[in-house]
Amino acid sequence: MLSRAVRIFEAFGPETKSLTASEIARRTDLPVPTAHRLIGQMLNLGLLQRDANHRIQVGVRMWELASRSQQVLSLREAAKPYLNAVQSLVKHHTQLGVLEGRDVLFIELISNQRAVVNITKVASRLPIHTCSSGLVLLANASAQLQEEVLSSLLEPFTDRTLVDPAQLRRCLAETRRQGFAVSRGTVDPTAAGVAVPIRDKRHGVIGTVSVIVPNDHEHTSFALPVLLAATRGIAREIRAQNRDEADGWISR
Repeated sequence: MLSRAVRIFEAFGPETKSLTASEIARRTDLPVPTAHRLIGQMLNLGLLQRDANHRIQVGVRMWELASRSQQVLSLREAAKPYLNAVQSLVKHHTQLGVLEGRDVLFIELISNQRAVVNITKVASRLPIHTCSSGLVLLANASAQLQEEVLSSLLEPFTDRTLVDPAQLRRCLAETRRQGFAVSRGTVDPTAAGVAVPIRDKRHGVIGTVSVIVPNDHEHTSFALPVLLAATRGIAREIRAQNRDEADGWISR
């Protein structure tokens, strides 16, 4: 029952705000009667709701419960002033990302209307091999996760996306050595990502701060020292908020 409910939530995405019951059944590969029954129960609990056109969307109750994740709250609260500072200098997209399975989950995003193209949104994901945040997280992840990703079929966004295992392995080694990642044109040809890890007291990586800027050397070079200063500040803030909680962050 619980796994089926999760599949229903996963049917929605950043670009899919609402669905019909039949669309949910098709996307989740659930029998139509089963999907209708589960959707009805989730509507009664407030986990799903109907919009003005009677289509189904994720409910406010689900947002309320999800927003209580203490790890996400602590990291977002610690990071927000520093993300604003980065944004005021870089003036494009500033993102906070964490590792979730084989994806980067973006839990905060600050942008402006004149910024370069960026497909990510708050609560959206990107495959870990495709972007600068993902490279930082994967480079500092467990050897098991690294081998799982390297041995899987990696789909490209552009012809610059790293999908060759040997190239990706070399990139991960370089990312660990230099302590940051720059991805040029790997999600969109016109944009580049620069990401720096946020480290806890034990030097484990608990997230990344990244920027999406125009794909040129001037923007990426300017962004790097700004990001390095911001992530040091976030790490200090997390330890100051709650040292025990900071010790509990681990890379998954």
